[in-house]
Formats: sequence, C-alpha cells, structure tokens
Amino acid sequence: MTNPEELLAAAHSSCFSMALSLALAQAGNPAESIQTTAAVTFEAGKGVLGSHLLVSARVPGISEAEFEAFAADAKDNCPISKALGIPITIEAELA
Repeated sequence: MTNPEELLAAAHSSCFSMALSLALAQAGNPAESIQTTAAVTFEAGKGVLGSHLLVSARVPGISEAEFEAFAADAKDNCPISKALGIPITIEAELA
C-alpha cells in the first residue's frame, strides 16, 4: 500500500528532477542522468513538516559548485516546492 506522504514525495522528486533537467539544458549543459529521491517528514496531528531531496546527476562539463547552484535553484522554483510551503532541504552531488 502507498500512503499520501509517499505520493507527495514521489511528486516532489519528479517535479524537482524535471525543473533541474530543464535548467541544465537551457544553460547548455544537458544532464545524462538525474536520480532524485524525496523523504517527507510527517508527524501525526501536525501533518507534513518537511521534505528532503537527495539528488545525484551525471552532467558533463560543469563543476560541483555549478551543479549545486542549479540544484538549489530547482529546489526553490519547482512548482511542487512552491506549493508545499514547508522547509525543504537538499543534498546534491555529481555522479
């Protein structure tokens, strides 16, 4: 069975991946692969308290610092991140 928190995490990770992929491609650095997971924190009686994104990508031609900047921007600007209104953290690394 799947619970609502798992569905939210799936929506967040896929939305983030699409936003990151688009930003990288528009900058002339298309990703060869992007793998993202999201872990949503839920507390009974309080609801969803946060989301943590973990992303690893293969992007030829950019530095780790450049990739982290693209990832931070995608975290802040993907539509699901904007809709959630909760703290979102991220760990991003080049594969």
